[in-house]
Amino acid sequence: MKISKNPVESFINKSTAGSFILLLFTIIALVWANSPWQESYHSFFNETFSIGFSETDFIISKPLYLWINDGLMTIFFFYVGLEIKREILDGELTSMRKATMPVFAALGGIIVPIAIFFILHDQERGTAGWGIPMATDIAFSLGILNLLGKRVPLSLKIFLTAFAIIDDIGAILVIAFFYSHGMHFLYLGIALAILLFLGFLAYKKFHSKYLLLISSIAIWILFLKSGIHPTIAGVLIAMVIPATRSVDLDNFFQEIRKSVNIFQKTEPRRVILSDKQQEAVDQINVITDRVQSPMQQLEHGLSGWVTIVIMPIFALANAGITINLDSLSQTHLISQIAIALVAGKVIGIASFSYFAYKLKIADLPTGIGFREIIGVGFLGGVGFTMSLFIAELAFRSNDLLTSSKIGILVGTIVAGVLGYFILKYQLKRKEQQKAARPD
Repeated sequence: MKISKNPVESFINKSTAGSFILLLFTIIALVWANSPWQESYHSFFNETFSIGFSETDFIISKPLYLWINDGLMTIFFFYVGLEIKREILDGELTSMRKATMPVFAALGGIIVPIAIFFILHDQERGTAGWGIPMATDIAFSLGILNLLGKRVPLSLKIFLTAFAIIDDIGAILVIAFFYSHGMHFLYLGIALAILLFLGFLAYKKFHSKYLLLISSIAIWILFLKSGIHPTIAGVLIAMVIPATRSVDLDNFFQEIRKSVNIFQKTEPRRVILSDKQQEAVDQINVITDRVQSPMQQLEHGLSGWVTIVIMPIFALANAGITINLDSLSQTHLISQIAIALVAGKVIGIASFSYFAYKLKIADLPTGIGFREIIGVGFLGGVGFTMSLFIAELAFRSNDLLTSSKIGILVGTIVAGVLGYFILKYQLKRKEQQKAARPD
């Protein structure tokens, strides 16, 4: 019998598979934006679309790339929120002892890149980009790690996943407090009231997908109008999704056995099921839906859409950098972002992990040494998705946007290549040492 993977392994496999699609769409965007048809790329994603009623104030008009960044990416942030909640409730963040090392690694990977950016930055222009180098792209970094094959210990993948998720929490807070402007407290207050109502329903273990959908749309619009970036709404909505089952496991097994017995006792047919068999199958589907919490159902249902559809579309809309002399002229910003991503991440992740270990407040992941931590630290410099997102918020109406994206791409490529070869050398070395030991 095939044993199913645990949730962490399943998440890692989905992320690494999605990373290759993400890379493909990134290449398509870069080729398209630097081809003879580059004008069609920019005009397509800058085409304005409106939703609402023009005769009233209820109308939202945005270019297509903003519908993607402010709308579609809200679903991505909702999914990230579900991941964070799962890890806190039943994952690598359930206890302080388990979470301490990834927490310290993530803090180092946030603080040091920002500090290096400010140390290198000696001009007033471009200061808004300080949040760009703090982000880690889970899908790309896990994808690179997966290229090393079965020699990579699962504990190393879990460590990378855990600190990248905590890194996402930091990025979400930075976006909420530093990249949202002109708050309207009335809209915000109404949105928070709806969130509290959904939280109360979750506490009472009531869940309606239709109520959730309508409420989520309302909260997204209210956040958009409030001045806080609407993707934050996605994270907050995830926090109020019920995490408990509507049926306990004892009843689940009893009801499943009852339906299976009905199925087995009914006279089999060669082509189609009998009415009683079909009823038994339908009942099994109902029971299996109830044994999963709404949080698990949503995370499982969205995982494919996020990795295969939403993130690639985001990459297609945002990675299309038309490289010319003007964009390359801002070499100071390009180099600052790239250096902060590469050097900042590895120094921050490795040093903070080392201090946590030496202070005896955290344990190293099983079978992992600090050389592997250094390699993973470089992979932390693979910013991409979240870095591009923060760059777009920082320089949305600024001529520095293209230069910042070039810096992200340069830093991501350098960090990814260095991380890959350092880990490849170290893991191969450990294999040889293990093989050389006498039995």
